[in-house]
Amino acid sequence: MASERPTADSLPREPMARLLAVMAWLRDRRHGCPWDIDQTFRTIAPYTIEEAYEVADAIERDDLPALKEELGDLLLQVVYHSQMASEAGAFGFTEVAEAVADKMVDRHPHVFGDAKIDTAEAQTVSWEARKAAERAAKGKEPAGTLDGVARALPALLRAEKIQKRAARVGFDWKKTAPVIDKIEEELGELRAELAAGTADQERLTDELGDVLFAVANLARHCKVDPEAALRATNDKFERRFRHIEKRLAEGGRKPADATLEEMEALWQEAKTKARIIGARTSRSALRS
Repeated sequence: MASERPTADSLPREPMARLLAVMAWLRDRRHGCPWDIDQTFRTIAPYTIEEAYEVADAIERDDLPALKEELGDLLLQVVYHSQMASEAGAFGFTEVAEAVADKMVDRHPHVFGDAKIDTAEAQTVSWEARKAAERAAKGKEPAGTLDGVARALPALLRAEKIQKRAARVGFDWKKTAPVIDKIEEELGELRAELAAGTADQERLTDELGDVLFAVANLARHCKVDPEAALRATNDKFERRFRHIEKRLAEGGRKPADATLEEMEALWQEAKTKARIIGARTSRSALRS
């Protein structure tokens, strides 16, 4: 960078060039921000993950103004990592953008070539085949079925992904009923562990993990996104618990002052209220 301190007017006007220049100045050893200068790939990685979740949250809320902002924050993360890589002499943002564009062109021969791929399922098969060919061209060992599923993914999402990988090679039940049987089997083992009264936390963790893995498998068979399903249930729980707090506050009380029976009654009140509102919304939609 130049030795003179930057100003807003000295930055490029083209948006992408401006963002890249901003990040370069933030990391500048002489004029940059001390916090930004101190960061590494590892310290920034958690923020990258957090920003991706905030993008998903804005989408879930159908909040397009927030989505614009969150996408900008996520783009900044890509620029941040690219700037640090450039400082290390590894690669820069241009190489990142070129590589992903080239990869998209190569993996979509039905769009940028003459190949014929008519369904999303066929494209998934083609995508995996091309990934394998790329690895072979680089002289890498053939990938295992479960290779490439990032360990840093949320556990529920990773469970779904590795189950999908195993299903591609036939390691899967063909129907839903055996999956439900498996859940019941795992619940039985968990009950047995609890009934034993040994309080072996390691075994309880193992058995509960088996239950959660089986439930993720059921979601996949039902074509339900388990992360989305759990997010929706989290939101539902929050709405109902806030109703409990609000109703108790009307009497000058807090949840800690109420009995479980009182809070359960208010919980059921919240459920009834939600059903009534849902029914009204449905009737309104039918009339429109």
